[in-house]
Amino acid sequence: MNEPASAAPGPGASELKRRVVSALVLAAAVLAVTLWGGWPFRLVWVLVAGIVAYEWLSIVSRANAVAAGAGVAVAGLALALLPLSSAAVVGVTAAAALLGALSAPFVRGRLPLELCGVAYALAFAIITPALRDWPVAGLALILWSFAVVWLTDIAAYFTGRRLGGPKLMPRVSPKKTWSGAIGGTLAGTVAGALIWSWAATGGFGVNGRVLAASLAASVASQAGDLYESALKRRFGTKDSSGLIPGHGGFLDRLDGYWAVLVLAGLALFAFHIEL
Repeated sequence: MNEPASAAPGPGASELKRRVVSALVLAAAVLAVTLWGGWPFRLVWVLVAGIVAYEWLSIVSRANAVAAGAGVAVAGLALALLPLSSAAVVGVTAAAALLGALSAPFVRGRLPLELCGVAYALAFAIITPALRDWPVAGLALILWSFAVVWLTDIAAYFTGRRLGGPKLMPRVSPKKTWSGAIGGTLAGTVAGALIWSWAATGGFGVNGRVLAASLAASVASQAGDLYESALKRRFGTKDSSGLIPGHGGFLDRLDGYWAVLVLAGLALFAFHIEL
């Protein structure tokens, strides 16, 4: 995700309008393919994984040809792995993605960093379709994850911009504030609980376990955002690409969602929930 503003000047009106329009178009497309499900949904996330791999490698290697090749390779590998989707495959994918992300700050050399990016990107192609195909409440689970991440991001941006205050992690992301983080967490938690209740049961009751899961997912989403900010700062990059007008690249928009996917994948594996 891009940097939420704080007391510092935010984007101009025209730039903010461009960001809002891009976000609405993307959200509408994502929701449409989510409701459709099946192979269209799977293929979209395979494509996303390829783009994320391309963006990661373009950041760490600065070699567009290599990055493009990696994006195609990741998409091909994801297609091959999709029929094998199970709780075990999801758990292994989530663990590999997390290990790759945690290793990236410490490894040296281009190839290890590129492999970390491949593991990171595969989470989108393997975990997201597996969650959507969960026969118990797959659609509700995906809508819940979107609600948590989107409302966390939106509320963090506008709360931080309105209230300002102490910085959250100034060395990693200078514009993020504690007020934005708290506002985002509250909004993401409530939104996740309400959307799950509506999508899974048709009502708007409050479930303590869903509230706790939504809180954990909101915090994870912001951690994923900070992680990607640290990666870009390490390599002196502002945006992962310019593919999304006003937002940068797919990696910029999906860093928080990646963290929620990994959390969900590990939880499904830990609790032996079959997909």
